[in-house]
Amino acid sequence: MIRKYFEFVRFSHTVFALPFALAAMVVAANANRGWPGWRIFLLILAAMVCARTAAMGFNRIVDRKIDALNPRTAQRHLPKGQITTASAWVLVCLSAVGLVLVTRCINPLCFWLSPVALLVVCFYSYTKRFTDFSHFFLGLALGIAPLGAWLAVRGTFDWPPIILAVAVGFWLVGFDIIYATQDHEFDKQHGLHSLPVRLGITGSLCAARVAHAMTAVLLLAFGLISNLRVPYYLGLGIIVICLVVQHMLARKQDPASLNVAFFRMNAVISAVFLGSVVVDVVSR
Repeated sequence: MIRKYFEFVRFSHTVFALPFALAAMVVAANANRGWPGWRIFLLILAAMVCARTAAMGFNRIVDRKIDALNPRTAQRHLPKGQITTASAWVLVCLSAVGLVLVTRCINPLCFWLSPVALLVVCFYSYTKRFTDFSHFFLGLALGIAPLGAWLAVRGTFDWPPIILAVAVGFWLVGFDIIYATQDHEFDKQHGLHSLPVRLGITGSLCAARVAHAMTAVLLLAFGLISNLRVPYYLGLGIIVICLVVQHMLARKQDPASLNVAFFRMNAVISAVFLGSVVVDVVSR
């Protein structure tokens, strides 16, 4: 039963946002060799899990009728009746309340911003119904993760997490455009919006390359403004290579290559980013 709900919210995809949040936490706690203490660490983990579960569950509920029509998504839990809509709503509500309670234990700023965070991560689910730029709203939803982790440690805004948040946002925009090319024909037939529908496959893949170029530039800026050193830039080099490979795979436009481009390459990118930041900070 628990496994079914993990699959429902695609818990494995937590590897995308969580490493960036933890990297922001490490840089924010730089004065203490990157470790904010067990209390803040566990609260950040709990907040991330609650926010992502609420967002993904809400997305599955909102899109359940569309998913039932799409051959690629028709086997998801709600269209197949493996999970009831009522139980999905319970999961979303519990996760949302959990986020608010967890942030209350972190600091007042995180607590007051938690409803804003929930609004941002849930609003994305409606955007493909009215804008071709829905990918950017998803990028915003993922980008607030490192910003939230920084606020949990320091309780104040600063430029490094803002730059990292924008970098993560562009990274998400790029690979979400690649992922959306799978549904190009379906979205066009059903009046849904995306850049692949607006620009076509070739044009949208070009837009994805621009987004990932912006990601690389912003990650470089994050390293410079955060005074990171050689380990970070070695990791950044690996990340750039992964981005290039991702686009080489995307051009093949077959399901197997798109799956590797979407999940494996991006999992490697997030893991390498966290690892390079940790090694850089701890090695000092």
